Amino acid sequence: MSPIYLAQDPTLADFGRDPWWLVLGKIVFAFAFGLLATLLGVWFERRVVGYMQVRPGPNQVGPFGLLQTLADGLKMAFKEDILPKAADKVVYFFAPTISVICAVTALSVVPFGPMVSIFGHHTPLQVTDVPVAVLLLLACSSMGVYGIVLGGWASGSTYPLLGGLRSSAQMISYEVAMGLSIVAVFMTAGTMSTSGIVAAQGDATRLTIFGTEIPAPGWYAILLLPSFIIFFIATVGETNRAPFDLPEAESELVAGFMTEYSSLKFALFMLSEYVAMVTMSAVTTTLFLGGWRAPWPITIWEGANSGWWPMLWFFGKVIALVFVFVWLRGTLPRLRYDQFMRLGWKVLLPINLVWILVLSGLRSIEDWDTRGKVIAVGIPAGLLLIATLFWPSRRPQPKPTAQEQVDNRPYGSFPLPPMDLQVPPSPRITRVVAEREPANIVAGSDSREV
Repeated sequence: MSPIYLAQDPTLADFGRDPWWLVLGKIVFAFAFGLLATLLGVWFERRVVGYMQVRPGPNQVGPFGLLQTLADGLKMAFKEDILPKAADKVVYFFAPTISVICAVTALSVVPFGPMVSIFGHHTPLQVTDVPVAVLLLLACSSMGVYGIVLGGWASGSTYPLLGGLRSSAQMISYEVAMGLSIVAVFMTAGTMSTSGIVAAQGDATRLTIFGTEIPAPGWYAILLLPSFIIFFIATVGETNRAPFDLPEAESELVAGFMTEYSSLKFALFMLSEYVAMVTMSAVTTTLFLGGWRAPWPITIWEGANSGWWPMLWFFGKVIALVFVFVWLRGTLPRLRYDQFMRLGWKVLLPINLVWILVLSGLRSIEDWDTRGKVIAVGIPAGLLLIATLFWPSRRPQPKPTAQEQVDNRPYGSFPLPPMDLQVPPSPRITRVVAEREPANIVAGSDSREV
């Protein structure tokens, strides 16, 4: 391991030794991080989208509009709470809480930093860790969708039910792609522990550029570029964010699974979406972006990955990923449902399977540096994947002229006005005028001239 990456990496043996008050403090910190990041995330999204659309965004309530989200929460709390007559009252009440609880629970195995000293106790900046922590993250991601499905079913209405069915289809389609992406991660790291995955990404990789060797981070976003791209796309689909916000598509489902919700229950559903966005950004940072480790230029400083500084690098990476979520919402239109399903089953899934087979073959070759060969294959494969996703599916056809559109219209279609913009004479007006002044009528003349 290179000395610039030396840090006090926690292991599984370091967990389970803290006093109760320290464990409680970690739990409160993780919950406060999720709640506070969500409140600021709503403000951040509105400000960034406002900047993209050349408008100020929220700037009246509090300095820079920072209290706007709090004001919106108070407004929702005092709104009338309407319960549909046909709703299942118990499931209708607990559905929003399921989504929020599952999103916050995933933060319990996310490492925020290395080993630190808190009031004389040497402890990792992580609530807990288990040998199968990655499976816990997948379980939380899967269970969070059940809140949306149950909320749509319990509302007793058609539009929420359709939104819930769309959510179940999204869960099945993109959970498979997300799971296969994580398979490549713990296949390379050799562990499913989140702290172990972060430690495995700490080994420096030497890249040769123009004959000069430079240290580069062993982040799996670089080593496993195809897995990182597929995982992030699946993350956007799992969190119901644009352009994959089909369960709550306003254009055809009014508001989807949230149509019959109001007041604080509606606020919980909206809160769960942003909590899931922040949580999945933290998970992506842990699995692919080195977790709490500093990026390469900062690692020249030997103390970058020790003490409390790693929390700053972790929060910076999370904010950068949240910005990408907001960027996608502000730039991309919503996909059609058939396009969404085609992307999940016909593009992401086959590419992921082929990439795992290639990765397994590379690891079985002897006398070849594993990281070097993965980089040599992974980066071109990731670039090819990006080109495949954004390559036009069909050649654009030349747009027909207006006269060709008129000539090619099917028989019996709605009549079109003449292309010379001359309005034909009205038969009724022509008949009335002919009855009154038969001598002045010229056959085929315009009724307005008569």
